[in-house]
Amino acid sequence: MSPSRPIFRRTALAETLVRDLAGESLVDYSSGMFLAAPRRTGKSTFLNNDLVPACVQRGWLPVYVDLWSDRDTDPAELISGAIGTALAVFEGTLAKTAKKAGIDKINLLRTLSWDFTRPQLPAGTTLAQALAVLHQVAGQMVILIIDEAQHALNSAGGLNAMFALKAARDQLNRGDRPDGLRLVFTGSSRDKLANLVLKSKQPFYGASITPFPLLGRDFVEFITQVWNSRLADSNQFKVDDLEDAFERVGRRPEMLGKLLAEVSVGLGAAGNLGALLRTGALNHQAGVWSDYESAWNDLSPLQQAVLAVMAGRALGGQPFTPFSEQTLADVNRTLERQQAEPNASTPNVQKALDALREKELVWKANRGEYALEDASMAEWLVKGSLA
Repeated sequence: MSPSRPIFRRTALAETLVRDLAGESLVDYSSGMFLAAPRRTGKSTFLNNDLVPACVQRGWLPVYVDLWSDRDTDPAELISGAIGTALAVFEGTLAKTAKKAGIDKINLLRTLSWDFTRPQLPAGTTLAQALAVLHQVAGQMVILIIDEAQHALNSAGGLNAMFALKAARDQLNRGDRPDGLRLVFTGSSRDKLANLVLKSKQPFYGASITPFPLLGRDFVEFITQVWNSRLADSNQFKVDDLEDAFERVGRRPEMLGKLLAEVSVGLGAAGNLGALLRTGALNHQAGVWSDYESAWNDLSPLQQAVLAVMAGRALGGQPFTPFSEQTLADVNRTLERQQAEPNASTPNVQKALDALREKELVWKANRGEYALEDASMAEWLVKGSLA
């Protein structure tokens, strides 16, 4: 975060999650740890700067992959590529020996035929096989961290990869090998992550989703100190002002940084930074909500009603079943309140959902479940347009 790039450490949170993964707390994450929080609230930064080092200190082998990093690549390929890269580290010594002898392939633990000219896993290799070999050659528990895991639901290959990871988990955490593999999944939407755990046909049925703790006042105090060290003594930010601004931008560090840069650069040596900061934060929030309003006004009454019912379900922690009698009735009731024709039916709602997907307001999982593309839009829908 400008003016410098300080690293705010969340050591206590990392230690708590590591203890949970180790089975040292009352919560059992052996089936998988699912952490949900909105985008740009610091999840990926925490994973790389805090959780991964904490795992290393425990003597574990963390493997990190971000499914958001390349949305044009099948999630299954991204996951296998990350595992392949981790395996390659342990192949180094064997690879050099083999290449000196003019050999391009060697058998790794008589399980995988590894081709050193290719970065991916060998063709036909399952994720369970690859993770089992990685665990064996490393001699460590593997912590596979999948950031923005909900993108795995966008393709059949990604969903199959989730089932493959479940199989690997079951294989490596049984018998005399209870500590072979732990899985950590993060997502920017609790509703989307829920598509991995809520139904019996989903790969991690029965696992729970944990809200990822947003950055707190200690982060605000840290950032205040960093920025004030670059400003004149007569031109200082106040912690309470930054706390107010941080809350208004959804506790998103990058957005707070932009506000601070605009205020500090624009004011120079002026004194009333706090008041202008609060104005800037309000303007930012108004700008975000203005984008929502613009998208909302472009929708048909039926599309608005469907989106409103989805928002209500999301904020209430309830699943959205688009074609149930209750949902159709709720959509029609919303239309009546809008003084529009109550024309919700299965075909009409399907058309509305298709249109909302095209406008990138609604997301559809590979198995047909729907969720808001931007989870924070639910708050505006309930508190703003529907107030």
